[in-house]
Amino acid sequence: MSAILPQPTGTMATFAQFLSSTRRGARLARLLATTQLRAWDLSPEVTERAEQIVAELAANAALHGRVQGRDFRLVLTLDTTTGLLRVAVTDAKDGQLPVAATDSATDSETGRGLLMVGALADRWGTEPQPPGGKTVWAEVSHRSG
Repeated sequence: MSAILPQPTGTMATFAQFLSSTRRGARLARLLATTQLRAWDLSPEVTERAEQIVAELAANAALHGRVQGRDFRLVLTLDTTTGLLRVAVTDAKDGQLPVAATDSATDSETGRGLLMVGALADRWGTEPQPPGGKTVWAEVSHRSG
């Protein structure tokens, strides 16, 4: 007698692109992400949240994570098994991992964009990328309740 193992019904799709660490590269990241998200036929609400997250993370990579002659990387991963869309932006700059400003630090010149990412995403975080650089990622659920 042989047991039949359940087969996963989900799929994983990935979009990845290196972009110049410039304002133009950040803008292109958002445009490419928008095109890909629409091709995946996600709900408008999920697409809009993800577009804003990409815009903020790409702008941060171009502004704060810029290393002369090095690109940043945008990766979108759609996992229908877990119901998650993951946005990840990796830059080449070493140093302290970014943190969101606190609500009480509204006069701070930096960190407020990550507050927006935190409000739009279901989860977000950072990871060092040895030998240099860091990844900032955010996840958005694309399943309805």
